[in-house]
Amino acid sequence: MARDMANVGRLHLVADVDTDDASFAVVQPPPEEAADIGAALKAAREARNLSLQDVAEATRIRQSYVEALEAMRLEDLPSRPFTIGYVRAYAGVLGLDAEAAVARFKTDAPDDGGELRAPVGVRRERDPRLALIFAGGLLVVGAILLWNVAQRAIAKDQPPAQIAPQAASTQVQAHANNSAVALGAPLPAPVESTTPEPYKTPGLDDAAANGGSVDAAKAAAKARAEAEAKSGLVDPAQKVQVGAPFKPKGAVLGVAPGEGSGVVLQTRKAATLVVRGGDGQVYFARALAAGEAYRAPRTPGLIADVSDPAVFDVYVGGALVSHLPANQTALSKLIPPPKVAPPVTQAAPATPQ
Repeated sequence: MARDMANVGRLHLVADVDTDDASFAVVQPPPEEAADIGAALKAAREARNLSLQDVAEATRIRQSYVEALEAMRLEDLPSRPFTIGYVRAYAGVLGLDAEAAVARFKTDAPDDGGELRAPVGVRRERDPRLALIFAGGLLVVGAILLWNVAQRAIAKDQPPAQIAPQAASTQVQAHANNSAVALGAPLPAPVESTTPEPYKTPGLDDAAANGGSVDAAKAAAKARAEAEAKSGLVDPAQKVQVGAPFKPKGAVLGVAPGEGSGVVLQTRKAATLVVRGGDGQVYFARALAAGEAYRAPRTPGLIADVSDPAVFDVYVGGALVSHLPANQTALSKLIPPPKVAPPVTQAAPATPQ
């Protein structure tokens, strides 16, 4: 039964083939006797007494591909463009019209639009550096994760921070041996620093006592000031009498008697007192109540920092000398220098004449 050969009438020899060669002096089988291009190529190969190995060596195509092409097992062949190239090379080796053979192959095996496949046996080579980079990235990520886990485990195992309870007493007092002070809770703001005393017009009380006469009030105030100055008061407004002995009117803080420098600060009203050394070390800090006193140690370079200097009386050697002159006062300046007796001059002996 005749087979449909489409537009290909017959496979003919190429014009430039040497027909004197005995291997090609054969009669080509009629195209209608071949079922497909594979059978036609196989018949032409057998007519020339060529083996599959001979064709494979001549075309540099695998022998398995040549055998699959003759049997038209397209699933064993590479993608369509490679198979068409094999058909062209196979027909060229046999001395057939290569383009006619390709046309016959396209007729026998129409293109179904399948995806291209690489030739069987082709190994895809990849850049080995990509694998190294990927492995390095995994190591870095793993190290970061382990570090975070370790930090959380360490923080979880650590005991909670200890919060010191507030001291029951707000006082901060130096030790008797002038060592570092033990700090307690912060001191409250003194009353004097927040609530100022009401202003009183000078001479108003004297004027009221003298029946409203301003002149009489001035005269009485002048006479009182002169009397107080004669009696030894260093500050008539504060009623501070020089030379008065020290009398405790409250707690006496600081060093023990006999261990101090001889300077005692006593307050008449509530005020704050901070005693620092020349290097900034705090030796005493407290809000003193009215009547409390502080006995200073013999440490040189101590500075008294007070909220109101006018309410602190200064006692040196057990006797009142004055009140603090400023908010910050060096205690060494409060001790008067010792009196030096004038040198005794001796009369020079008379020289004999």
